[in-house]
Amino acid sequence: MKATFHNSYATLPAPLFVRQNPVAVTAPKALALNTALADELGITFGDDWADFIAGNKVPHGADPITQAYSGHQFGHWNPQLGDGRAVLLGEVSGMDIQLKGSGRTPWSRGGDGRAWIGPVLREFVISEAMHALGVPTTRALAMVETGDQILREDGLLPGAVLARVAPSHIRVGTFQYFSAREDLASLTALFDHTADRHFDGTREPNVVLAEAVERQAKLVAQWMGLGFIHGVMNTDNSHVGGITIDYGPCAFMDAFDPMRVFSSIDHTGRYAFGNQPKMAAWNMAQLATALLPLMDDREAAIKDFTAIVHGFSAHFTAAYRSVYAAKLGLPDTPESDAIIQDFMDIMAMTGADFTQTFAGFADNPETLAVAQHPEFDGWFARWRDHAGPAPKNPQVIPRNHFVQGAIDAAVTGDLGPFRALWSACKTPFQAPQDAALIQPPVPEQIVSRTFCGT
Repeated sequence: MKATFHNSYATLPAPLFVRQNPVAVTAPKALALNTALADELGITFGDDWADFIAGNKVPHGADPITQAYSGHQFGHWNPQLGDGRAVLLGEVSGMDIQLKGSGRTPWSRGGDGRAWIGPVLREFVISEAMHALGVPTTRALAMVETGDQILREDGLLPGAVLARVAPSHIRVGTFQYFSAREDLASLTALFDHTADRHFDGTREPNVVLAEAVERQAKLVAQWMGLGFIHGVMNTDNSHVGGITIDYGPCAFMDAFDPMRVFSSIDHTGRYAFGNQPKMAAWNMAQLATALLPLMDDREAAIKDFTAIVHGFSAHFTAAYRSVYAAKLGLPDTPESDAIIQDFMDIMAMTGADFTQTFAGFADNPETLAVAQHPEFDGWFARWRDHAGPAPKNPQVIPRNHFVQGAIDAAVTGDLGPFRALWSACKTPFQAPQDAALIQPPVPEQIVSRTFCGT
């Protein structure tokens, strides 16, 4: 593996990270390499590339570390989390290269620091699909099998490592870690570093907060436009730069339900589909709290920060309108809001397939399943009176039953379903060669729960 590495995060004060090499595995085996992304980053891989992704070899110039952070997990404060199963090798072309599933670290909290092939494959496919769909996201560079068996609730499963690429791995929880400890020196260093990497170098916390709030609002609106449910929107899984990170028990909806939950650990529906905007705003409020120690006038800052966080709603409303106006072929104006909402209500009442309904809208809306609802004709007349540009919607998403099928096959050594799904997801606005990949599940194929994999 040849690349020009730099690790700007490793130049920050020691409390922000711990130096840690990935832990070697028994028998690295190549599974998938994203050659297009490697070329984009200027990384050259040789025949031994699996050894580098598995962690058995460390690239020349890399400076491996694990990062400290805290977080609110399902609303409950956890003062110390950190990279419990990930090692950041450094930056290539300004992008972090991280190995996920690379063994125990000081932050593992009794865990094994490993990943099995299921969550690695899920994150690979879904993060690359999100990129192709135009959603800000981490990327998947490569995945390997380790040759070791990983013990989980379902028994022993084949271990794997994912090489993940991101503009950084700085989370809301990273700021919370140092703010809660009243470590102003580390918090200031983290803020300056984050501002340089993500916010054009400003040294004004209110400017950073305002931009972070707007980016989060736009990001979640994009999720909502795809029927995507993150599943675990804890503050340690919320990226300050406004990208999608940490694909654990995530899923795309089939039949539309505004309060749909897939995550096996979300017992109360905190992160249900329709709750995601509210939860993103809540996370931004936690970021605001974490930034307060940087302000000289605390009382004035509280007032300013409160107004900024309250602005999330307006940002989200505008972004959501823009997303759904494009999906339905309506003008991006406030007059479209009621038409959009009424259509979503009809979808909810009919349980229509989310992706197929929008994908078929441009051709002949009157043939869709939603057209059978008694309120559709009146809605359609209003839509025709206001219709604008042609609708634009994806044909392909990584549907849960296809992801699960790819995982099940990969456990047996068959990567064919994974490769077919990944290939189709690269061009989501085109019909795939295999027409089956756009079909919703039949009842026996429905995947009702997804899992984190730790």
